[in-house]
Amino acid sequence: MAEQAQFEELARQLSAVGAVKRDLGRILPHDCPAGSAAVLTLLGGHGDMRMSKLAELLAVDMSVTSRHVAHVAERGWIERSPDPADKRSRILRLTPAGRATLVELSRRTAELLAERLSDWTDEEVTQLIRLMTRLRASFGDCRSAHPRLTALAPALDTTTRTPA
Repeated sequence: MAEQAQFEELARQLSAVGAVKRDLGRILPHDCPAGSAAVLTLLGGHGDMRMSKLAELLAVDMSVTSRHVAHVAERGWIERSPDPADKRSRILRLTPAGRATLVELSRRTAELLAERLSDWTDEEVTQLIRLMTRLRASFGDCRSAHPRLTALAPALDTTTRTPA
């Protein structure tokens, strides 16, 4: 097991990840804040779902989820249709415009990461992905890593979580 000093250094490094996330957040389109990007990413990775499931995956309360959903729906990026199993609930689904926006978000994120990590080897990037995936699993994150979304994930965790 690692020593106390190693955990303290890890805590400092993790706190510095905020700067990386802020930089990734700056590349989001002006009409797509981090919460909206998270909604698109989760629907893209997990498929159609109820708002309650989305709130669980975002790890935020329903009122926050409702605001994010309203924002993306107003832009035509998702559609909300009645749930056949429970007419009081809505099923959220990406539209073609939402899929196009998600592709653009992924492209922007991948470009920034490629630029900033240009002096890293493929092996180093692979190792970072593996270790970050393991770290998330150690904390019991309910969101499963989706291969298409791995590059986008760091940009999306900026404002959707409540502080610990």
